[in-house]
Amino acid sequence: MRSRAERETGGVKLEVIATSVEEAEAAARFGADRIEYIAAFEEGGLTPELGSIREVVGAVPIPVHVMVRPHSRSFRYGPDELRDMAEAVRRIREAGANGVVLGVLTREGTVDEEALKVLLEAAGDLSVTFHRAFDEIEDQPGALRTLLAYPQIRHVLTSGGRPSALEAAHRLRELTELSRGTHLTVLAGSGLRPEGLEAFLRRTGVREVHLGTGVRYGGDPAQGIDPARMQTVKAILERYHTERE
Repeated sequence: MRSRAERETGGVKLEVIATSVEEAEAAARFGADRIEYIAAFEEGGLTPELGSIREVVGAVPIPVHVMVRPHSRSFRYGPDELRDMAEAVRRIREAGANGVVLGVLTREGTVDEEALKVLLEAAGDLSVTFHRAFDEIEDQPGALRTLLAYPQIRHVLTSGGRPSALEAAHRLRELTELSRGTHLTVLAGSGLRPEGLEAFLRRTGVREVHLGTGVRYGGDPAQGIDPARMQTVKAILERYHTERE
C-alpha cells in the first residue's frame, strides 16, 4: 500500500526489477528491499498495465515503484505524451504503489524541468526516481544539483553515464558524495551482478543498488529471478554493511 514506509534495514538497499507478480514475489521472498515494476524489459522498461500494478502492490510487503515511460524511442515527450504520462502517474498512485520511476529531457539533453514539474504535481506524495535518462546528460553533477531542488525526487538511477555501472565507479562516487546528507540517494544500476559487486561498493560508497539481469537465471532478462543469485547478493550486502560498522 502507498502508506507503507520504505523498509529501514540498514546497510545498502537492494532494488530488483520485476515484470510480473511472480517475479515480484520471488524478489521480495529472497531479500529485495524494493521492487521496480516494469513492462518490456527488453526495451529498457515501459509502463505496465494498471491491473497488473494493483496485483503486484497487493502481492508483496515491500515498496513498489512503477515505471512511467510510454515508449523507448527517446526521453523527450510531446504535450500529448506528457499528458498521458501524468495520467499514468495519477493512476499508479491510486493503485497504491509507493513510487514512480520517470525521466524527461530537453532536446539539448538536459533535465526538462517544465515537463518534470507536470509529472511531480501528478505524483503528489509518491516517491520519485529519476531514471537512466540521467545517463544521457553530459553534465551529470550539474543535473544532480538541478534534481536536488525537487524534494519529491528521492532517487537517481544511474550507471554514471556508461553502459555498465562497473565502468563508472569514479563518477558514481562523485555523485554519491554530492548527494550525501540530502533527500536524494544515488541508486547505482546497469550491469551489476554478484561478481565484482563488493569491490564496486567499496570503490563507490553507494547506498543503494539496482539489479535486473544480475539476479536472473543465466543473466537473461527473459528468465525468472534466481534465488541463488539473490541470496549471494544479499550476503555480499550484509557482509559489506557488517564490515563498515
